[in-house]
Amino acid sequence: MPDDTDADGLPVGQVSTRLGVTVRTLHHWDEIGLARPSLRTAAGYRLYTAGDLERLHRIVVYREIGLGLDRTRAILDDTGADVPGALRAQRAQVAEKIDHLQRLSAGLDRMIDAHERGLLLTAEQQATIFGPDWNPDWPAQARQRYGDTPQWQQYAELSASRSPEEWQAIADAVAGLDRALAAAMDAGVTPGSPEADQLVERHREVFASYFPLTRQMQVCLGRMFETDQGYATHYDSIRTGLAKWFRLIIDASARAHGINPDTATWQ
Repeated sequence: MPDDTDADGLPVGQVSTRLGVTVRTLHHWDEIGLARPSLRTAAGYRLYTAGDLERLHRIVVYREIGLGLDRTRAILDDTGADVPGALRAQRAQVAEKIDHLQRLSAGLDRMIDAHERGLLLTAEQQATIFGPDWNPDWPAQARQRYGDTPQWQQYAELSASRSPEEWQAIADAVAGLDRALAAAMDAGVTPGSPEADQLVERHREVFASYFPLTRQMQVCLGRMFETDQGYATHYDSIRTGLAKWFRLIIDASARAHGINPDTATWQ
């Protein structure tokens, strides 16, 4: 507020400093009639009186709480305006914004956590969903191995929004595919047959729960299924030789789509 030396009014520069607004803003408020200085110097420069500063201070406060200029003008100029009611309405809007920002913050926390951990499930939840043979250290190992790849980023961002129930549905789909693969091998389904190709497509659809899988990527996975000890043990524990058979049907499907399995790369 002005002191005794402000009796003749303050110039716009000093008012700008006192209120923490720009000179351009003060000029704009003057031009639209929201806050006009009561005095002018002989040279035409604006001078703001104590009353002007009181009005400006209220404008700044209302702006800080989010009131628009039109609503601010109505409150200031209408002597019968329901100021408490207007402020309560604004408080309700602020509360909604706070709630929205809190939800955004929580979502960001989950996204960060998913990028760092991969799977936002407790060890107990993982065991319940993925079975007793599941190792809760696998997601961390996968991050160390693949954390700088686009596929890990896609996986993490999908993981961030998934509930335990959704993960259970994915686990059920994977288990169903494993059973279908074993049954097809038992039935003598041959690589390159329509039945085998359907299983290869089903695998791509199920795997899309983690990240989009191209046919070349699928060929690379097929190799891993047969040569990686962890994957090979998993499939061969379902049926002896299933890891190799799975790789063979993937390769046959790839050839049918113009891909040479011997030269396919992760792309």
